[in-house]
Amino acid sequence: MLGKVEICGVNTSKLPVLTGAETAELLRRSRQGDKAAREKLIAGNLRLVLSVIQKFTGRGENMDDLFQVGCIGLMKAVDNFDVALGVKFSTYGVPMIVGEIRRYLRDNSAIRVSRSIRDTAYRVMQAREQLMSETQREPTAEELAARLGLSRQEVVYAMDAIAEPVSLFEPLYTDGEESVCIMDQVGDERNNDEAWLQQIALTDAIAGLEPREKRILALRYLSGRTQMEVAAEIGISQAQVSRLEKGAINRIKKMMQ
Repeated sequence: MLGKVEICGVNTSKLPVLTGAETAELLRRSRQGDKAAREKLIAGNLRLVLSVIQKFTGRGENMDDLFQVGCIGLMKAVDNFDVALGVKFSTYGVPMIVGEIRRYLRDNSAIRVSRSIRDTAYRVMQAREQLMSETQREPTAEELAARLGLSRQEVVYAMDAIAEPVSLFEPLYTDGEESVCIMDQVGDERNNDEAWLQQIALTDAIAGLEPREKRILALRYLSGRTQMEVAAEIGISQAQVSRLEKGAINRIKKMMQ
């Protein structure tokens, strides 16, 4: 991303870089209402936006759009940052930029979330920004819940519901030659090779039963009938049903060993 010459008409190769002292002075002047200082501070931190939007490449999103949204987050960070707390501006600014971009992606997501959950999530995000402005750190779920009068579960559920989808092919690690994707780390215990072979063996074992045994097992385990109900339907005693059922199950177990 930093190699791109222009994004949204901004020549990234000529972006200014501010020293810590310059940033602190501009922040102080900006808080006093100096609009020129605010503009210079924003321009001097556009590289923060560029570094953040690199994390969102490869998702089919327009980088110019993300850059503009990131700049909104940067401006919010400039306006809400408290110089008295003695932390670096970037420590506060980056989460604000990321939050703004994620909000934009959620609002434009193809996955629809109910209005009530979305409203709760927006309240949580507003409370998060307020707490970050007050404490200059990421608030915990418990702190957000206390601020909003909600349970921790409600806060976590609302934020999970609007979290952006992650591609199964998104790389988690690369050594320069091969990449490990999320899909490589996801296991399906029900549909692995062993389960598939067991299903084949079970089907073959059931196919080897007598017709009456198959019917009894179907009534018992597919239709949920009791042994008494099966006995009445087939016209035999409950004891015979029990014996035939037990014998069929034992044969299936032997055939699957």
